[in-house]
Amino acid sequence: MTVALRYGAALLLCLLAAPAWAVMGPSGKPVPRYESLKYNEINGRQGPSLEHRVLWKFHRRGLPVKVVAESDVWRQVEDPEGALSWVQATGLAPQQTVFVSAPDKIALRRAPDGSASVAAFLTHGVVASLEECRGGWRKLRIGDRKGWARMADLWGAEHCQPKEKD
Repeated sequence: MTVALRYGAALLLCLLAAPAWAVMGPSGKPVPRYESLKYNEINGRQGPSLEHRVLWKFHRRGLPVKVVAESDVWRQVEDPEGALSWVQATGLAPQQTVFVSAPDKIALRRAPDGSASVAAFLTHGVVASLEECRGGWRKLRIGDRKGWARMADLWGAEHCQPKEKD
């Protein structure tokens, strides 16, 4: 096999392995993707530099954000409310978290089944770590509690990056 053919085959395998919804950004990671805020205070700026004005400050470590664009050390993110801003890449963590987006409380179930017993109830705005995915269900961890919630009730859960089990 020629070198060109080998590289072409390797490139094709990489493209097939990447999620269909993503392209690779300058960081070498797929865009879009979900990450979380690393610190309790992070500036959301109008553009990708310190010269751009601060639109707001995020005050919630672990809040999930969707990285929608990259520029060297900057990431354009969408927050759970749909607002866009630029943050420094060092302010993001690769851990995927989710945000309870349902307006009413939702059940955190002991198994990925609508008839499974309820482990807890979660209210709008709760942030949880995403642990596992099975079809339309997501296994979450909040402190020492674990359980399953419907993907439709969560923001940031449609593309599962941790232990994929669909």
